[in-house]
Amino acid sequence: MTIWFKNELKSVLAQKAQLAHALLIKGPRGIGKQAFGMELAQGLLCETPAPDGAACGQCKACNWFTSAAHPDFRMLAPITEGDAEAETEEGGKKTKASPWISIEQVRELHDFIYVSSHRGGRKVILVCPAEALNVNAANALLKSLEEPPALTHFILISHRPHRLPRTIISRCRQLSLQQPDRATALAWLGGQGVADPEVALAQSSGAPLLALAASEGDELAGRRDFLARIAPPDFDPLAIAESFRDLPLERFIGWLQKWTYDIAELRMLGTIRFNPDLARELAIIAKRVEPLAALRLHRKLVREQRNIHHPLNGRLYIESVLLAYAAVVNPSRKAA
Repeated sequence: MTIWFKNELKSVLAQKAQLAHALLIKGPRGIGKQAFGMELAQGLLCETPAPDGAACGQCKACNWFTSAAHPDFRMLAPITEGDAEAETEEGGKKTKASPWISIEQVRELHDFIYVSSHRGGRKVILVCPAEALNVNAANALLKSLEEPPALTHFILISHRPHRLPRTIISRCRQLSLQQPDRATALAWLGGQGVADPEVALAQSSGAPLLALAASEGDELAGRRDFLARIAPPDFDPLAIAESFRDLPLERFIGWLQKWTYDIAELRMLGTIRFNPDLARELAIIAKRVEPLAALRLHRKLVREQRNIHHPLNGRLYIESVLLAYAAVVNPSRKAA
């Protein structure tokens, strides 16, 4: 998966003998950091690695790893609804889905960390995303990071490292990964069968994995339909709010946030970032919009991200936001 991180992976594995016990891999969401971390973990656990340190993919350790059954590997991640249901069905203790990594999950690592490895080699713990550690979990993990046993490695993946406690960051060597260049990302998306890779990549701010995920559902088609409906100057905010009353608010705000950004950028700089397939519609709107008004609306939509997870009347919320948008993109309507 991390075809654009081959050199970085090779560089880290070349230092296997001197590798820090804790590595913080940071970078934008959706560029393949978790896949990089998994490949690194497999390389560390492989029993017959290639000369450059990469996993052979054939030994017993690699077979266990690819089957998610390696006894010397653990992964800490938020519990999804699917994970909770599967664990309950298998007779395990009942757990609840959560966006956080709990202290209980960290405590369960204690025996794994401080008991000898099954294969007599390294042990690896992957934490993804590290900012999902709640306060208590982060404090509990810190104790293990301070004095881990020999040949025990922590790989922390973070989309937002600024949210991590400084005490955690200070105990990690940091590796910053950047998104691949546009040509590489487009070629990869084309190889994955994405029908419109340019639009998918633009909507995902250059993150290939997010672009792939968006292309696999109805998100891109739904976005185009919604934006085409609000592009005409005489669109009816109330009617559209009713038509899209069941639209997830996160998706609604995300689409409109990127749309207003493009309006302001096109008006001031003559370029489009997120919606290249709707350039004609954006050009018509930009001609009649005050740049500062568009920027203020965009910033308001950015702030609205904090409201979308609270219980709201979806239709009324969409209606109020569209009325504010209408007043900006059609100033004559506001004056009427």
